[in-house]
Amino acid sequence: MTDLNTRLWDVIEPYLGAERLELDDLEIVGSGGSGRVVRILIDGDEPLDIGRIAELSRGIGRMLDDDEGLATSYTLEVGSPGLERKLRRPAHFQKSISREVKIKTKGLIAESKHHKGVLVSADETSCTVEVDGAERTIPFDEINAARTVFTWERGAKPGKQKVKGPQHG
Repeated sequence: MTDLNTRLWDVIEPYLGAERLELDDLEIVGSGGSGRVVRILIDGDEPLDIGRIAELSRGIGRMLDDDEGLATSYTLEVGSPGLERKLRRPAHFQKSISREVKIKTKGLIAESKHHKGVLVSADETSCTVEVDGAERTIPFDEINAARTVFTWERGAKPGKQKVKGPQHG
C-alpha cells in the first residue's frame, strides 16, 4: 500500500466501523488530474442497497475532500464486493474459505498457472485450494489474479417437472 492508501484507509475504516460496516478494499488508480479514481469496497453482515451506498459515498467524499493528498480532482467509486469478488488481501481469502475460486499464478504450481477449485484454507502468507481432489498451497506473492466464482444453480423449469402417477401394487 502507498502512503496515500494507508492514510485514506486510516480515515475511512473508523467511519465505516461506526456504521457497523467493514472497509473491504481501497484502491487508487491513476495519478493526479482528472484520471485518478478512488475505489472503495464496503462489506457488512447484510447486503447494502443503492440508497445506503449513496449515503456512505457522500460521507466518504466529504472526508476525502478534506485530505491534502487528494488535492487534485478524483472520481470516487463506492460499492460492495459482489458475487464474484477479487481476492487481493489475506482477509479476502480467509472470508472466502469453502467457496469456489479461480487463481492465476506467476509461475507453475502443480504444473499449472491456472487453479480452479474450493478454497480450503488461508493464512497471512498463502492459501490452499483443492483442485480435482488434490490440495495446492499457493503463496500470495505468486498470485497474479484471484477471485471467487459464482455458480448459478438452475432449478427445474416451470411446467417441466415430472409428476408421478398413482402407484399400483
